[in-house]
Amino acid sequence: MGRGVARHVQQAPGHNRGGKRRGAGRPAKGPRSSERHKKRATLKKHEPVHVVLRADEAVGQLRRREIYKALRGALVTTFTRDDFRIVHVSIQGTHVHLLVEADNRLALGAGMKAFGISAAKRINAALPPTADGKRRRGTVFPDRYHAQIIRTPRQARHGLAYVLNNWHKHGLVAKDWPIDPFSTGPSFTGWRDLQPSMIEWPPTYEPLPVWEAKTWLLREGWKKHGLIGSREVPGSKVKGIALALAE
Repeated sequence: MGRGVARHVQQAPGHNRGGKRRGAGRPAKGPRSSERHKKRATLKKHEPVHVVLRADEAVGQLRRREIYKALRGALVTTFTRDDFRIVHVSIQGTHVHLLVEADNRLALGAGMKAFGISAAKRINAALPPTADGKRRRGTVFPDRYHAQIIRTPRQARHGLAYVLNNWHKHGLVAKDWPIDPFSTGPSFTGWRDLQPSMIEWPPTYEPLPVWEAKTWLLREGWKKHGLIGSREVPGSKVKGIALALAE
């Protein structure tokens, strides 16, 4: 049998595959750039995480009753997991802040995926049908979540203040409520200037259900740097931690 003849196939210009190229990768699904798909940092069990989820523009304003109830239901579904705990939540107009504890990076990813799926189903069901009578379907948080690991007491205090007082950062106020009702602030016991039990909430108000913190940083460590004022406006940076996407 004769030897096969190797043929040289010239590849058309502009069709090279592989390697690093400008503009390569998944395009943004909205006006903001997507979270970069880089490998998640190693996560230890004693390290809480500040997570930011950005909603699809089509969902609209998140700070409304029906979305609150949908997210509340999604939070309840996470109680079945023993390796993933959502400890604090703040619902803003276009995004959601979470303070999370997880056994490791895989548990964090699985827990966030489960929460995202449950939230999407409930939010889509809560939204009114479109003009053609169809219900919205698909993901609600299309981009990869942004996660920042908290490793020090100072970072933990910053994360708590940033999440619970984020409404001040956006210039939001409520005449009768010194604590953001769209957050877990009403159940937080570390306020410097008030006690949540002293606030008279409407009888129909249902707090967001979350786990009690188990990590030392979110339970006690953060207090080394002082309790949190209810009127404190959080900054975007603290030494050793940058939350560039956590607006």
